[in-house]
Amino acid sequence: MEPVIIVRNLLQKTGRHTLFNGISFDVLPGESFGVFGLRGAGKTALLHILAGVDRFKSGQVEILGYNITKSEKFKRDLGIVTQEKSLFLDMTAGENLDFIAALKKASRVNVYSVIERYELKDFLSEPVTALAMGAFQRLSLACAMLNRPKLLIADEIIKDFDLYSRNLILKELRQFQAEGGTCVYGFSSIEFCEQMSQVGWLENGQLHIYEPKEALVEWDRQVKFYSEQSDGHHA
Repeated sequence: MEPVIIVRNLLQKTGRHTLFNGISFDVLPGESFGVFGLRGAGKTALLHILAGVDRFKSGQVEILGYNITKSEKFKRDLGIVTQEKSLFLDMTAGENLDFIAALKKASRVNVYSVIERYELKDFLSEPVTALAMGAFQRLSLACAMLNRPKLLIADEIIKDFDLYSRNLILKELRQFQAEGGTCVYGFSSIEFCEQMSQVGWLENGQLHIYEPKEALVEWDRQVKFYSEQSDGHHA
């Protein structure tokens, strides 16, 4: 099975700071690869590189068989949900769907399909800025899925919003994977790691690959270690 993503010796710097110090990993078809790290670890920066948004210093990145420094063809089969608002804020929900469908050359059938699947019918005439967080995130994901992507890259897709939206999003993401779709997530809430096939833990420019259960054990170990450290300082 050919990996959907191949990253080798990725080096990225911001000014003098080394963000990624030669990281390598593969993501296989149908996998959900979670990029976990605390604030400032570089999760968003890594996702931006994979999405072809940001350039990188050196290394090799192949997505869907394309070297992304030489071709943008992989973007036809890519869906993206960014942490910054990835929708057009001066439009309604329905206008966003229509406009993004036109940009992606997606059919009307796909538009109607995501409206139904993400239960957006009641929000279509609402300005995007008036949507509650859960509905906003459902719309963001629906727009990302308009071109029926093979790979979804999503940054902090599960946040503190209503449980109904959360469950609907998780159900749709599982369905996407069941149909052979591949996902890369950036997340900072450890409980979300149970949804992953594998977890890439970003820390100090390195990426350590864990099984989800191993990641939880490592998290508990670190929490305990740092709480003991702080208790020691107070003693």
